[in-house]
Amino acid sequence: MPKTGNRFQTFADFYPFYLAEHNNLTCRRLHFVGSTLALVCLFKLITTGQPVWLLYGLLTGYAFAWVGHFFFEKNRPATFKYPLYSFMGDWVMYKDILTRKIPF
Repeated sequence: MPKTGNRFQTFADFYPFYLAEHNNLTCRRLHFVGSTLALVCLFKLITTGQPVWLLYGLLTGYAFAWVGHFFFEKNRPATFKYPLYSFMGDWVMYKDILTRKIPF
């Protein structure tokens, strides 16, 4: 895992670390539910034009993920240290769950 100081050089280097932080099945499931609800909120934002749906999307996405980390995975979300890569990791993991590349 090439890192410079405490930073990963590329997302490809970061993603295995990200997956290792999501070993717990319940944590992954909560991430998936939160991401799905965030997509529903994005759809509502687009169809209604009401900006409050952006807030709802962020709240649901992160709330479900953080519950998964704090209560089931028992670790600190990578979002706190690697916000961009973590956000990208959420969606790559979402795709990997949908395509059954990783267990759900």
